Amino acid sequence: MKPAFAALQPRHLLVRQTNWIGDAVMTTPALAALRAHFPHSRIVVLANPLVAELFVHHPHVDAVQRYEKQGCHGGVAGLWRLGRELRRQGFEAALLLQNAFEAALIARLAGIPWRAGYRTDGRGLLLSHGVARTAADKRRHHTDYYLELLRRLGLNAPAAPLLLACTSAEQDAARTLLAGQRPVAINPGAAYGSAKRWLPERFAAVADALADRYGVPIVLTGGPNEQAIGADIAAAMRSPVQNLIGRTSVRQLMALLQQCRLLVTNDSGPMHVAAAFGVPLVAVFGSTDHRTTSPLAANVRIVRQAVDCAPCLRRQCPTDHRCMTAISADMVVAAACELLDGLSGEGAA
Repeated sequence: MKPAFAALQPRHLLVRQTNWIGDAVMTTPALAALRAHFPHSRIVVLANPLVAELFVHHPHVDAVQRYEKQGCHGGVAGLWRLGRELRRQGFEAALLLQNAFEAALIARLAGIPWRAGYRTDGRGLLLSHGVARTAADKRRHHTDYYLELLRRLGLNAPAAPLLLACTSAEQDAARTLLAGQRPVAINPGAAYGSAKRWLPERFAAVADALADRYGVPIVLTGGPNEQAIGADIAAAMRSPVQNLIGRTSVRQLMALLQQCRLLVTNDSGPMHVAAAFGVPLVAVFGSTDHRTTSPLAANVRIVRQAVDCAPCLRRQCPTDHRCMTAISADMVVAAACELLDGLSGEGAA
C-alpha cells in the first residue's frame, strides 16, 4: 500500500523549483512548511541557474542542484545525464513545484520512488502522489497555490511570509556599491515580456519627481536584456542616476534591493525579491493579474487601471497597450509619496 506523502521520512528530498524568479520567491512559504514537516531531511533544490541563486544560503535549503538546460543537461542525452547525477544522491522523495511534464520525467529518470505534484501537463502517470488541480486553484494567489499542494499532500502549510537571505558579506558589498546610501530603486523591466512593462519615459519622470521631493539617490535595477531600457531612462532623467541594469548577479541584486528605501517596479522577479526583504514598493500592473501575483509585503501600493482586455497574461500586447498607457506618472508618484511619507523617519534623505 502506498504511504501518504506526509508520512514519508526521506533522508534526501528533492524540490523541483519553478523557472521564473518571481514564482520561485512565491514558493518560499511552501519551503518553510516543507522544512517544518521534514526537519531531518536533506532538502535539495533543483533549479535553472538564475533561480538557483535565490536558494544559496537559504535557511530551508541544504543544497542547490543547477539544471543546466542550455548546457550539459540539454537535449535527451542531457536529461539522462541529469537523471544519473540525481540518482547518485539517493533521493527517496521529490516535490515538483514546477507544473511541467519534464519535472516529473526528471524525477522518474532519477529513480526517485515517491514523486508528488499537481497532475498537470499530462504527467499524472509519472506521479506517485498526484494532486488534481481545480479551476479554483488557478485563481489562487501563487503563494497559496504552492501551499495548497502541500495541504492536499497532508502537510500542515499555514500562510507565512516570503523569505530570502543574504550573507553579511553580501550586504556589506551592496552598501559599498551604494556608497552607504539608501536609494529609491527603479526596476523598469520584466523578463516574461514587453506587455508587463510600463513606459520608460514615465519611470524617468517618477524618478526625477522623487529625487526632487525627497533628495534621494536613484538606482536602476534589472537584468542584462533590459540594458537598452535602462539607457533610455537614464538619458531621459534630469537627476543623477546609478544605472546598475545588467551589472549585478541575482545575489548582488538581492542584497542591493535589501538596502533600498523604496522600489518602483513592474510585475517582475525583483518585485517579489524586494517583497521578501520587506522593502516598501510601488508595483505597476497591466497585463498580469494582481490578484494572483501581487507582492506579499506590508508596505505595498498596486497601481493599475481597469481596462476591458486586462489581465490578458500575454507576453506582447497585440493592440495599443492601453493597460499601461492609462497609468500616468503622477499616479505612480502619488503612490510612492504615500509610502515614503508614511514611513517614520523615511520621508527625507
